[in-house]
Amino acid sequence: MSWTVAVRALCEYTAKRGDLDLRFTPSPTADEGRAGHLVVAGRRPAHYETEVAVSGTWGELTVRGRADGYDTLARRVEEIKTYRGDLDAMRDNHRALHWAQVRIYGWLLCEKLGLDAIELALVYYDIGTQRETVLTEAATASDLKAHFDDHCSRFLAWARAEMAHRAARDAALTALRLPFDDFRSGQRTLAESVYRAAVSGRCLLAQAPTGIGKTIGTLFPLLKACPRAGLDKLYFLTAKSSGRQLALDTLQRLAQAQGAPEDPAVDATAALPLRVIELVAREKSCEHPDKACHGESCPLARGFYDRLPAARHAAVAARRLDRAALRAIALDHGVCPYYLSQELVRWSDVVVGDYNYYFDVSALLPMLGAQNGWRVGVLVDEAHNLPDRARSMYSAELVQTRLDAVRRRAPKPLANALMRVHRRWNALHAAQQESYRAGDTLPADLIAALEQACATIGDYFAEHPQPHDAELERFYFDALHFARLAERFDQHSLFDVTLAPPHAVRGARSKRSTLCVRNVVPAGALRPRMAQAHCVALFSGTLAPSGYYADMLGLPDETVSVDIGSPFSAAQLDVYVTGGISTRYRDREGSLASIADLVGEQFARQPGNYLCFFSSYDYLERAANVFTSRHAHAPVWLQSRTMDEAAQQAFIARFVPDGCGVGFAVLGGAFGEGVDLPGTRLIGTFIATLGLPQVNDVNEQMRERMQQLYGAGFDYTYLIPGLRKVVQAAGRVIRTPEDRGVVYLLDDRFSRADVRALLPAWWRVQTWSVGTRRAGAVALLP
Repeated sequence: MSWTVAVRALCEYTAKRGDLDLRFTPSPTADEGRAGHLVVAGRRPAHYETEVAVSGTWGELTVRGRADGYDTLARRVEEIKTYRGDLDAMRDNHRALHWAQVRIYGWLLCEKLGLDAIELALVYYDIGTQRETVLTEAATASDLKAHFDDHCSRFLAWARAEMAHRAARDAALTALRLPFDDFRSGQRTLAESVYRAAVSGRCLLAQAPTGIGKTIGTLFPLLKACPRAGLDKLYFLTAKSSGRQLALDTLQRLAQAQGAPEDPAVDATAALPLRVIELVAREKSCEHPDKACHGESCPLARGFYDRLPAARHAAVAARRLDRAALRAIALDHGVCPYYLSQELVRWSDVVVGDYNYYFDVSALLPMLGAQNGWRVGVLVDEAHNLPDRARSMYSAELVQTRLDAVRRRAPKPLANALMRVHRRWNALHAAQQESYRAGDTLPADLIAALEQACATIGDYFAEHPQPHDAELERFYFDALHFARLAERFDQHSLFDVTLAPPHAVRGARSKRSTLCVRNVVPAGALRPRMAQAHCVALFSGTLAPSGYYADMLGLPDETVSVDIGSPFSAAQLDVYVTGGISTRYRDREGSLASIADLVGEQFARQPGNYLCFFSSYDYLERAANVFTSRHAHAPVWLQSRTMDEAAQQAFIARFVPDGCGVGFAVLGGAFGEGVDLPGTRLIGTFIATLGLPQVNDVNEQMRERMQQLYGAGFDYTYLIPGLRKVVQAAGRVIRTPEDRGVVYLLDDRFSRADVRALLPAWWRVQTWSVGTRRAGAVALLP
């Protein structure tokens, strides 16, 4: 078995040393870096070669790469690095890495061309000044071979262990067994679909009912397919932390089922040598939030790369690296847990993390995958959340009052650039009378001024090291993000201007506004990420209609779409659509008594735990007040606007087996999905809304654009997203084949054919009429 490694990856493993140093230094964008390489190459003579492919072997190791440039007459190999600002301020570990790379390229060229000596050159190109600084070194082939041998020998010791791990991993995955006797009904179909997608390298869109066991129904077959499909890594991506925990628990259960001893003192992972890592946001894993990420400030950054090898060795031996396990290893070795996790992605088999790690603008996982040539399989959990999450990833806002604050105290060299932005911004909305305005083009003058301001601020930061003004730095990052998304602007985005109310900006003598590059359809941004993976399986209990998700997510034309039949029977769930109740905004006050009495009568008829969902906190609170005043015997607990994670857990903890009470919650909030309450922990839900997004200026603009693009403006903007939340909330009731329950859909619009078409096919929906028998009473007529 052989191991192939890129020159850059080899040197990152063997040549980095010293501190982790993340002090902000403006760096060129990827586009600026490519442009810089072209400028340097354009200055070279005609015989100069670019992107020279080289490779060499050392034992079982194959090292490959592309040298930036080679002067055939001067026999000089060049490694080009773009930067901004003070070259002398470049970190020592970066410079050591660059020299290691050019020396490896030097040897590979000597071997390829039969040279006995070569000149090495590090070419540092300043994006701002367009000046080159060239550092050269003469080297003999024998010296470069010794350098190559040293780095390869150190890496190969690790690579051999990795090859042995890969062989053991693939053997174990080939023999992988389910942790139970057989699949549930419908779960086998899901698993077979995921396996076929992995083997054939395709994209799968799978709608599978809530409660079917989708996590193990997707993880098991994709793990099983890894050896046959040649997958290096599996990414399990979730929208919420509860999804991450479920995936980690499922992987642990799989490991324990592979013949591991029951003795808890024995490592249950021995039978399944699978390295699993959980990626957690920086703000949740930082040990010293009051310190900066460099060795002069944070003790866990000091000497990070010197202590990294021992930490890495301990981490891969542990195999199961959830947040707590990773933290323990990091602190035991005196390194930062967050950046250790990022290093360990390279050596992990399964990565469990949020959507943003793969789909965001500058996501970590696709960047590492492209650099290392990984073949990956991607599982997207609760994929109905991805359109909205992706829209937010590819949207950007700029608030004018923040520019005002920055301008008041900005350093003098930045004054002119910021003033140009200020003037262009004021000119943009000078004639605007309406509070909100949207369009399909960008203001070219303002974008140009913003880009120039970003360049000016970046150069200033490079010439004046930290500390920087916090507001200036924040504006800089916001402006960079805005400008970069402006480059992507197309028919799938809107540009809108929202004027601040006159009374909202204290002391303002002129209009102030917020600008937004607003993504409407994230398909264009997501399509390359879908294509980069060998296979992608997106799954959820609510992925209908499939055409909507194909349009929103940029799925390939050959995507396979499956709708898994429910393992549950209609006899398990009574679904009632109520006539005579309207939850439209204008009718809410009049609906409160009817809803309260309907809930009260169901609770009296069948005591147990229920959840009532409403469209807003205000509606929820008014309904709860009416309910408690009319049915004081029923225990009640409410979701609040300010609930933290502990309060949310306490809310869920009230749903005990065989308990009695009514929880009031907001549809689409923390309790509308991802909550598992099997058996008698929950026996019914009442959903007093269609879940339609609010009708406002932004959503109306999105509706118009959806109509232009797909001829389905109302459905794509309002109806499908709304009913998706309804079905998710109703899905909390039936979680196992033994469960029984009831769902009330409290609005007359649920009787409409277009609404009923978006409800699960296995539901047997019955209609109930609500009429008044006497004051304060409600009669239910089937």
